[in-house]
Amino acid sequence: MAALERAPWWVLALLVGGLFALVGILRSPVYVETYKFLAPAILITIELAVSAYALAMVLGLIAAFGQLSRNPIFYTPARLYVEVVRGVPLLVQLIYIAFVLTPVLADLTGARWLRNDIVRATLGLGIGYGAYLAEIYRAGIESIARGQREAARSLGMTSWQSMRHVVLPQAIRVILPPLGNDFVAMLKDSSLASVISVQELTYSGSLLNARTFRSFETYNVVALLYLCMTLLGSLGVRTLERWTSKGYKH
Repeated sequence: MAALERAPWWVLALLVGGLFALVGILRSPVYVETYKFLAPAILITIELAVSAYALAMVLGLIAAFGQLSRNPIFYTPARLYVEVVRGVPLLVQLIYIAFVLTPVLADLTGARWLRNDIVRATLGLGIGYGAYLAEIYRAGIESIARGQREAARSLGMTSWQSMRHVVLPQAIRVILPPLGNDFVAMLKDSSLASVISVQELTYSGSLLNARTFRSFETYNVVALLYLCMTLLGSLGVRTLERWTSKGYKH
């Protein structure tokens, strides 16, 4: 009885539902045509999410170190970045960076690549998520006991060496699961890039719907494709969580 209670019935329900959806898509020429039109946008969506998240990880790590610094020159701009960015909706940030910040920078520097839609979306999403990742990094680093750093310093390590060789390897195990969850969220929030005409999945779905007026079929496929990507991402996060928990046991 206990085994039945612990069984992942939601997985079985998803598999059954997914099987019915797949059979329906394969048997319908309209759904097949819809999928073929949207298929290239899947790659753009994944590329956008990966590139923006890579930028967010770098910005978040820099901001986290800045917040952990006792030097006001580093702490103040890092804290300002986190508070301001987290206080503005991501959609507003994306629009502001795409239509205000990057055009100004492009005019000042002559960098035409800043006018590229994918670049603007990457910057918008990366800067927005960087503030949230900064808090994840900071919390993970601060979760490591101060005695670990003091022991490393007593062995003759510098502050950077103790951070690199002692604190960060332990903190990574703490922050990996939330980082994975945020990447799944990034996959979904990449749909916001449709407002600046990036031809990712949501924008492509809107184009197809405007051409064919098949809203039911189009957005069924769009939703299903997002669901498949996020489920795969969630499965990866769960695998990471099990791996990190085993690491703690050892």
